[in-house]
Amino acid sequence: MVMEKQQGQIDFTAEEQALKEKFLNLKKASGSHSPSIFTFKQKLPELDINVDACFLSNPYATDLFLKYFTEEIISTGKIRELLEFYPSQNQVIAEILADFLKVDASQIFIGNGAIEIIQAVIHNFVENKILINIPTFSSYYEFVKPGIEVVYNNLKKANEYRLNVDDYVKVCEANKPDTIVLINPNNPDGGYIEHDAMHSLLEKLSWVKTIILDESFIHFAYENDKFDQINSADWVSKFPNLVIIKSMSKDFGIAGIRAGYAVMAKSRIDLMLQNGFLWNSNGLSEYFFRLYTREDFANDYDKVRVRYIKETIDFIEKLKEIPGIKVYPGKANFVMIELLVPGLTSFDFVTALLVKHGIYVRTCNDKIGLEGEFIRMASRTAEENDFMVKSMKELLSDF
Repeated sequence: MVMEKQQGQIDFTAEEQALKEKFLNLKKASGSHSPSIFTFKQKLPELDINVDACFLSNPYATDLFLKYFTEEIISTGKIRELLEFYPSQNQVIAEILADFLKVDASQIFIGNGAIEIIQAVIHNFVENKILINIPTFSSYYEFVKPGIEVVYNNLKKANEYRLNVDDYVKVCEANKPDTIVLINPNNPDGGYIEHDAMHSLLEKLSWVKTIILDESFIHFAYENDKFDQINSADWVSKFPNLVIIKSMSKDFGIAGIRAGYAVMAKSRIDLMLQNGFLWNSNGLSEYFFRLYTREDFANDYDKVRVRYIKETIDFIEKLKEIPGIKVYPGKANFVMIELLVPGLTSFDFVTALLVKHGIYVRTCNDKIGLEGEFIRMASRTAEENDFMVKSMKELLSDF
């Protein structure tokens, strides 16, 4: 007897169904995060991935870094120095960044990726109560120590999960947290608070002991038609309660070398340096930080950054034309997409893209605070973006 197809159901072949089960097990093992490409290669080698649109990085920036790295480190044999000798200590690398960021070196903390900084800040500076907007990056509530009260501010679907600044101030005043978390642009929706509005918000919340401002996607945000970069680092001198966290993985496409930094009051950094973070970098990340502050690299990087933003805008516009989905455009290098087909789950859709088209995107069914079926899709190269649009249209045409 032939089973009747349910509404929103995707047909998988027996081979695809087997891949689906293995993918589900990998996802469960990864918790609230997603398995990496290297994990797929080890655990699921029979799966061909053509486009990784789960990890959020600028591929053109990766190409640029590789060009400099090959010419200056590989071709010259200087790779031996990076491997054989210890890298500099935390504050020595901070001195490299100081002039570039226009802040004092004593206010800069270097991390083994932003995730290490997030954990250190949460563990060292949250006292009794933390207020976290949802949906958001899960580590901010997963790293909270036992005994700390977590208050969730659920962003409203009716407002497309954008933060209403005036409402947020009222929530803070009503709950009196000692710590709040602001991600700008936010992950997974890409919602962005403009520079002046964020500054005004910090002034209104000057009584909060610790304000964490995560700007890991800030290089993709823009406020004019020149796509000028936005820099908030100097705010820490005015707001001693502010901790700005910056991942370098996304905008520079270098997640594998684990590089991140934070800008905060000297007293906070001194505390962390006394508790195990004196020597937490590696030679590759030190080379990157030195490269990051150079004028030649900065100029070349800005060109690929602007190119990537323009292509991302074009990608979003093409996605908006696809029936059966709602695109939540933001000021990041990804989009959050709601699946509007009744009965279609985000996991099935993500799996179908993966096993039928080799496109890896993120399901958002583990993101608390979302109402409905959502996925998050990163922008890649123009060619990869066109392939993703074509595949999305093909997959959704069955409904």
